Formats: sequence, C-alpha cells, structure tokens
Amino acid sequence: MNSNQQLWSTASQLLPGGVCSSARINSGLGHPFYISRAAGSKVYDLEGREYIDLCLSFGASLLGHAHPQVVEGIEQAVEMGIMCAYENEWHTRLAEKIAETVPCIDMLRFSMSGTETTGYAIKLAREYTGRTFVVKFEGHFHGFNDYLAYNYWPARGDTWPQVTPAVQGMPDYLQDGVIVLPFNDFERIEETLSERGHEIAAVILEPVNYNSGTILPQPGYLELLRRLTTEQGALLIFDEILSGYRTGPGCIQGSYDITPDLCTLGKAIGGGTPLSVFGGKRKAMEHVSPLGKAQHSGTFNGGLVAIMAANAFYDVILEEGYYDALLGRCGRFYEGVNEIMVRLGFVGRVQGKGARFSFLFGPVAEKTSIKNYQDLMDNEWGLLNRFYAACLNHGVYVHTMLHHGLSSAHTDGDIARTLEGIEAALREVMAGGPATDGSAAAPF
Repeated sequence: MNSNQQLWSTASQLLPGGVCSSARINSGLGHPFYISRAAGSKVYDLEGREYIDLCLSFGASLLGHAHPQVVEGIEQAVEMGIMCAYENEWHTRLAEKIAETVPCIDMLRFSMSGTETTGYAIKLAREYTGRTFVVKFEGHFHGFNDYLAYNYWPARGDTWPQVTPAVQGMPDYLQDGVIVLPFNDFERIEETLSERGHEIAAVILEPVNYNSGTILPQPGYLELLRRLTTEQGALLIFDEILSGYRTGPGCIQGSYDITPDLCTLGKAIGGGTPLSVFGGKRKAMEHVSPLGKAQHSGTFNGGLVAIMAANAFYDVILEEGYYDALLGRCGRFYEGVNEIMVRLGFVGRVQGKGARFSFLFGPVAEKTSIKNYQDLMDNEWGLLNRFYAACLNHGVYVHTMLHHGLSSAHTDGDIARTLEGIEAALREVMAGGPATDGSAAAPF
C-alpha cells in the first residue's frame, strides 16, 4: 500500500469517502489524488513527484498556484488582522475594479461559494419580479442549492423532458418552481417564454457550458435570450462562476457582447481563496437589503484574506498583454493536442474556449455540432478515466471532471512537456492502458 492509499484509508475513517468534497474522488484512480504542495503550474504528490497541473483547483487558480502578488495580498491581510465581519476600503476598491470591467455590473455583493451566490441571485430575481418560476438548462451546473439542482448530469432515461433532482434530500415541492429546457434549442425557449413569460422570474445559464464539456452557445442564441427576457420582464442571469475571466476581464458576457441583468462570479476571482460575487444592474441590486427586501448577509462575506487576494488577482489580469499571452498559449496547446490525436489515429478532440477546455473521446468527437448535454452523453467515460490515470504516469495531472484548464503560470516549456505526456498517455491507452476499475460511468 503506497502513501496515497494509506492516507486515504485513514481519512476514510473520519471523512465520508475520505474527502472534504465528493468531486475530489478521481474516477481514474478510484480514490483522491493527494497533493503535498503546489507552486505555479505544478503540483507535487506525497513523495514529492512533480506534475503539470491541468486541474488548477477546479478553475480557481487561473494565475497558477501561489502567485507572488496574491501571496503578498494575503500577507497584507494577515498584517491587517485577518478581520472579517467588518467593512473596509478594500471592498470598495475591488468593487470598483469589477464594475469597471464586467459589463452588467453596476452594484454587487461579495459571498463565498458558488452554491450560495447562485441561490442569492435566484432569490433576488424572485423578489424583484414578484414571480416564482426559474428557467434553467440541462447540463448547466449552478452549485448545490435547492433552487437549481435539477438535470445537472442525469443518467440516460432521466434526461429532459423529465425534471430530475441532481441530489437527494430536496423537498419535492421545490421542483414546482423550476422549468428545465435543453440548451441551444431556439424553439423550446421561444415557446416557453411566449406561453409562460408572465410567470418567469429569471432565465439562468452558463453562457458557455463548461461543466458539461465546453458547449458553446449557438450563433444568435444568447441574443434570443436577451430579447425574450426583456420582452417578458424576466431577468437574464449569466452564471459565470466558472466562465468568468477565462476569455478576458469582461468575462464571457464581454466576449459575446451580451449583457445580462445579473451575473455571478467566482473561482478565479479569489486567486485560490474562497470568494464569489453576485451583481448586476442597479435597478435590480437596489432590491438587496438594506435598500430592499432581498436578504443577503453573512459573517464571512468579503473576508479580508479573499478580498486582498482578489485585488491582487485583478492587478495581474489587467496588466498589458496578460490575456494575449494566456490565450495564445491556450490556442497552441489545443492545436497541439488535436494534432497528436490525428497523427495517432485516435478518435478524440479538445473543445476549448479561452483558458478552459474539455476532452471528447470516441464518436462524439466527430460531431460537427454539439448543442447540449444530451449530445455529449456518448462521450467515452471509461476511456477518459483510463487516459486520466495514464497522464499521471507521464507527469500530467488531469482530474476526472468535464473541464480542465491552463493558467498564466504555464510556460511554453510546460506546454511542450504536457503535450509529450498526453501523447505518451494516449499511446498507453491505445495499447491497453493501465489497470483501472474499468468504470464506464460519467465522472459526476
């Protein structure tokens, strides 16, 4: 039994599944992959072996691990007393930076996790409109709050038009407040808003559906959502917890030039610390307490450590040339992986947008158009799990999720090493692959 397995055995006696978050089980290994430390683009296992990291804290480490300016910001917060539950000037400084760069934001509030932030956004939309129903899309993940946890990644037979809870323990009546639709289906959303628009408080979506395989909006779809919600008096909410800052400081809404009424931000903005944001147009945000009746409060909202880290994050991403370098490197990486697959005769491809991407294996990779979650259900999960495990053998850490990423800490040398590791892993898989549990289930 190696040290990873020994630690997992001990942890399993104390933590359900041996983890602090169920998503940290690596399906390719059958257990978590334990990290002893992280720096820049690298993580290190319990024996000190180095791996190029393509997980990046599930997207929270866009600058890489322990970026010097983020560390300096955290150290400043420590010197100031790690105060929480107090207002200070740094909240306002960060709010100014966000409002200057994210198109929809006139006003905002700080929270911690994406789950609570999307929940607050929904409650605000309902209070603002006086309506009950929320439209969401199958395969779009909005955290595990009870308002939205439906049809995240349902099994075949449980997909739309069925409304399927993504977790157990939610009261059945909550299902009566959500309408689930397939993404990129022009006819369905027009029909729903036409018939029930007067009942709908909000339409919420990942403008790029990274959580189900980096599914892009079809041309004209976001424009249609903007027009229909405006006509019906419903709020359009972009959940950019994951998509935020992958393509630029204006986030996906800036890239597509579609301005929602509200948005949520998280993961990357905290530089690796727990911070999330909900914000939007002044007319809606003035309904948040104490100005309005939509309650939002919490001892750790906008804790100083996260706020100082986020201020540093913003200082870095607003440096001249930051995104040119990051996105250029991402493009070369995606081209490199696809070239390897073609050269090896491997049926697969990388689907990326900005600094986040997904692997598609098998016939699904040959589809010319992927519109929604159901189009991706045939991804060859068992083969992907074998590939992820093989990557570890060649110095690349890829967690078994549907999205992976690059950071600005990844150098050209890192990209070259990663491509070498991926090619070696693909050759290993094509030759039979390492021993795994053989699971063909999707890694959700």
